[in-house]
Amino acid sequence: MPPESAAPRSREANLAWILSIVHHDGPRSRSALTEATGLNRSTIAALVAELVGAGLVDERPPESSARAGRPSPVVAPSADVVAISVHPEVDAVEIAAVALDRSIRVRERIVNAAPPSTADVAALVAERIEGWRADALADCSVIGIGVAVPGLVRSADGVVRNAPHLGWTDEPLAARIQEATGIRTAVDNDATLGALAEHLFGAGRGIDELVYLNGGASGIGGGLVIRGLAATGASGYAGEFGHNRPGIEGADRRTDDGVLEDEVNRRHLLDLLGIDDADDDELAAALAATEAPEVHAELVRQAKILGSALANAVNVLNPALVVLGGFLALVDEGAHDLLVDELSRLAMPESAAAVAIRAAELGSDRLLVGAAELAFRPLWGSTRAFDASR
Repeated sequence: MPPESAAPRSREANLAWILSIVHHDGPRSRSALTEATGLNRSTIAALVAELVGAGLVDERPPESSARAGRPSPVVAPSADVVAISVHPEVDAVEIAAVALDRSIRVRERIVNAAPPSTADVAALVAERIEGWRADALADCSVIGIGVAVPGLVRSADGVVRNAPHLGWTDEPLAARIQEATGIRTAVDNDATLGALAEHLFGAGRGIDELVYLNGGASGIGGGLVIRGLAATGASGYAGEFGHNRPGIEGADRRTDDGVLEDEVNRRHLLDLLGIDDADDDELAAALAATEAPEVHAELVRQAKILGSALANAVNVLNPALVVLGGFLALVDEGAHDLLVDELSRLAMPESAAAVAIRAAELGSDRLLVGAAELAFRPLWGSTRAFDASR
């Protein structure tokens, strides 16, 4: 970061800057904040005091230090300022409260009898927030709601243009939830938010060229980070890898002309395991426990097709990293070498040699963390967004 004299900022911008640092990089001592920002010690002390007074950060006693002089207090983001994260899917709606310190204060997965409508989701979110405010979130401030949707979202106004598996077309989801709860709401594609979370806090931290693929009950979505920034496309729909048609040998094909998400699909695995419904952790446990050859064969089939699809992405985008989330991480775990071999066989050697494949480090938290980032985003421009939320 440039020193204060080289890049003057308003006081409000400096408050947001400090809050962003301790949120994204973790707790920092005042002296570390002075070094990171170039602001002088008295300015940092005054800004931190203001953030403490607003309830956005806490100051902790310093840890013991071998450095000379009095140790500097540690500044940490508040665990009592939360965003409500929502992930509606065909099989369940997951709702959580994610704090500024990135802890998950409370979460719940509500299984659906049938795919929910946007009105159903809005009512469910309002009901859960009301209940949590009387219990788990009694001492918390809710700054906003972020929603991760498995479909095409016009992020500017939170309209879901098309979520085919949920049956939603041109649904004003953000407006419906905001009306039901009275809380500012933002909506984006689930894979876009998963890519954001993994880039900021997970497997893609510090990597500025990456492809993220998310496998969920609704299919496969993707997100892109290029030169350190989310690449969303002209209308916000970039990264829809699930609708591509990879090359598939006849013996490996399950559908006549299926797209990637029809061929690489968690439902195929659940059916072979004899499971009606399971979250990713339960599916992982079931895969680890089975020795059925047909399940292993299905993992191999899906890994081979996924490797083919990834080869196309690697040829076009030349990423340093591919991150696999949801059940795709389980496919990779079950047949990693085959997946890598197929990608290497079909991609340009120069691009294939430069790319790594990793499972999402945030696991089942990735979409909730990404949705929370969507809700926290106004804070990085101005901490007055917190006052407005209350």
